[in-house]
Amino acid sequence: MRKTVLISGASIAGPALAYWLAQYGFEPTVVERAPAPRAGGQAIDLRGTAREVAERMGVLPEVRGRHTGVRGMCYVDRDGRRRAEMGTELHGDSGGPIAEIEILRSDLVDILYRAGKDRTEYLFDDTITALTERPDGVRVEFRHAAPRVFDLVVGADGVRSNVRSLAFGPHERYLDNDGHYVAIFAMRSEIDLGGWHQFHAMPARRKGELGRSAALYPVGDNGDARAMFFFSEPDLSYDRRDETAGKRIIAERFAGEGWQVPAMLRAMHADPDFYFARAARVRLDGFSRGRVALLGDAASAGSIGMGTSLAMVGAYVLAGELAAAGGDHRVAFPAYDEIMRDYVREAQKPMPGGTKAFLPASRFGIAARELFMRALPYMPWRNAIIGGMDKTANMVRLKDYQPLAPTGARSSSASSPASSDR
Repeated sequence: MRKTVLISGASIAGPALAYWLAQYGFEPTVVERAPAPRAGGQAIDLRGTAREVAERMGVLPEVRGRHTGVRGMCYVDRDGRRRAEMGTELHGDSGGPIAEIEILRSDLVDILYRAGKDRTEYLFDDTITALTERPDGVRVEFRHAAPRVFDLVVGADGVRSNVRSLAFGPHERYLDNDGHYVAIFAMRSEIDLGGWHQFHAMPARRKGELGRSAALYPVGDNGDARAMFFFSEPDLSYDRRDETAGKRIIAERFAGEGWQVPAMLRAMHADPDFYFARAARVRLDGFSRGRVALLGDAASAGSIGMGTSLAMVGAYVLAGELAAAGGDHRVAFPAYDEIMRDYVREAQKPMPGGTKAFLPASRFGIAARELFMRALPYMPWRNAIIGGMDKTANMVRLKDYQPLAPTGARSSSASSPASSDR
């Protein structure tokens, strides 16, 4: 009997898991709140073992072909003069704040979706409203589709995972405030970024606060960019779904600043694909409860530059361990947890100095960081300074898993008919 698995979330972890489950003879279904594969989003890194996963999927050449072309990161002053820089070659191909392979989130989503869509059922424009575990599986209720029973359910639906809240409990139990807020949106840069992810740091506005930062990330060489704002503040009271409120908060925190900030604020109001959220870290004592497991940011958000790699490797391991266990989640889920636990723990270690180093509060602190970055290439122990990211990215060795049974084609449709509750 083929095992049915419902996956919530069609960003990166979800489609990757669906691909591998289908390879091993399972029947994956992906439910996604959006009406289609998600567009937009920032650039993301593909590091270490995650590249081997992409290679085994046969998509690594396409991933490399959609590389954003970024050369590294640098800090600039309010007049755009470069103060310090860090190239992608400095810490190895999988180390440093910017990896040797960078790709837009939307591009990787597209690649993964197309790789497995012919053997995966997709339910777009829908979401899970209730989960009830019973002896023969998990009864799932949807906002639109009819209820169904699946053998297993996987939450791959982000930091504020709907599946996690339904199966594990309220978000407050598992989310730690990471100390800052971030806003991301698309724009056309008014300056030539030269292939560099440029940051402009600003001191705190008031005593007791941390500093702020604005950044432009080049996408190709035609002027397209991703704009970013970062600031630290106690928990804000606003409606997370109210885009206008988020834009108003950013405009207030960065009004009157120099460099490209005025142009960024103008572009922000014109972009409908605006992301604004508090950075958070997910803390779990286990990645599964009964027949429900978590994957990607739902299980391990809060890493620095490792989120995509955790999602890709986790998808391969979870699907493979289910295949090795003949679909028995009581064996597969603990094995998945065992393999991923240390990897997640290392990836979630904070950057040296934490948020205070990322957002220095004073002009002196900003200058000290720039001086440190200029000296870093000449330090023989520079890799230890950034936390050994290259080593962490390669710490999982992939097993070779075997299919449960011959695979067959599945139709993919945004409006696939749901089977009845059995």
